[in-house]
Amino acid sequence: MSKKAWQIELETMQNSIPVVLKQEEQGWNYAETLEMVEDAAVAMKWHSNVPGSHAEEHVIIGAMQDMENMGYDISAAEAMIETGRKYLQEGNKSALAGHTARVWNVMMNSPKIPDHPYWKHTIYESFEQYAAAVTFPEYDYDMTSEDFLRRTHLGWQGQIVAGAIGTAVEGYVTENIRKVFGEVYDYPRTPNTFNDDITYELALIKAVEKCGKNVTSADIAEQWVALVPMGWSAEEIALANLKLGVFPPMSGYLNNPYREWIGAQMRGVICGQFFPGKPREAARLAWMDGQVSHHNNGILGEVFNAVMASLAYVETDIRKIVKMAIDMIPADSEYYTVVKFAWDECQKHEDWESAWKVCEKKYERYNWIHAYPNAAAEVVAMYFGNGDFDQTMHIIAMCGWDVDCNAAQIATVIATANNIPLNEKWTAPIGDKLDTYMRDIKKLSIYGLSEHTCELARILNA
Repeated sequence: MSKKAWQIELETMQNSIPVVLKQEEQGWNYAETLEMVEDAAVAMKWHSNVPGSHAEEHVIIGAMQDMENMGYDISAAEAMIETGRKYLQEGNKSALAGHTARVWNVMMNSPKIPDHPYWKHTIYESFEQYAAAVTFPEYDYDMTSEDFLRRTHLGWQGQIVAGAIGTAVEGYVTENIRKVFGEVYDYPRTPNTFNDDITYELALIKAVEKCGKNVTSADIAEQWVALVPMGWSAEEIALANLKLGVFPPMSGYLNNPYREWIGAQMRGVICGQFFPGKPREAARLAWMDGQVSHHNNGILGEVFNAVMASLAYVETDIRKIVKMAIDMIPADSEYYTVVKFAWDECQKHEDWESAWKVCEKKYERYNWIHAYPNAAAEVVAMYFGNGDFDQTMHIIAMCGWDVDCNAAQIATVIATANNIPLNEKWTAPIGDKLDTYMRDIKKLSIYGLSEHTCELARILNA
């Protein structure tokens, strides 16, 4: 019989013999390092630059922005912005740390705005509630065929290529991208494969690898903690919750103002790859994965991309895939109003930029990392790209906002549906290598990852 916790701790104390430390051995040698790390983390909430593109961001202000968009009166928190900026500029680290905590407290206790448009839409809390509101088509797809591996490999290639395209220009708007890069038809710079989007997909793969058909949100969450050393915005808060034992779905909701940002939407296609031609099951897995770090419309964003990736194995018309995915979002959800608005604007305009400018203006109150403007960009690029991979990558890059997340997801769908090799200008600079910053998974073969994805998919569908 295993010992009780109190017994282990009592024995530890009873068996500990005093040690006489030398002068240089005394003290907390790591305290200064921890202080530097913590101070940097607080400062980065007020000002940071995106690693891939160096775009400027202020995620604590973005948190206020999102709380307001979710129907909360954040005026008291907004009144604290200038003081925080003042402390940051002065380098007053202790004052900034205390002030930041107060800001979070005020913001997370902001009162609801009763007549805010957000509350007029249905809040979706579970997959069962979501699934009851939509209808899913059914297909018969042979996962033992060579076609499955070929399409899956193309999908992974597309995702990794597109992530590298988008990383260079994320966080900027069309006009400023054009000023620096002109019209983007190739990699804006020498590409690399480091990308946080894929990180969370690999964690899901590991959870499926370990648990198979019985995988749960808790299993996925455990792999996050095991493999992902750091996160940003919604994922950072989810990881902090998980490390304290707060598991899904509360891990994605508790103290998380970023719960409807793009972090779940950016990792949906792997769920479609696991369930080719089975959009309902792809949506179910996407919900399971999404609620680790997101809630409601944030999760619906992952469902949207998962469904498109699933359909890409059995449908070839990209516009049809987009429209079918829109129809698999509940019509009373706010997310539906976004993708439907973007679709309608595409039909009204003759070119992508005209349609995009309307969408961009419509969602200007949202952060550039929020799911909504980026979902609209996906719809616009897929509609006007109409199955042409290179043209779609051009459009999504020129739309700006969170480009790597958007490009990677829709590239997976297009490459899978097209089922033809990508242009060597995309694949040759990257080859077969995928680099990550995860624990235990630093380097992967893209083809090997594709084979493994297919193997796990057959287990999930057995």
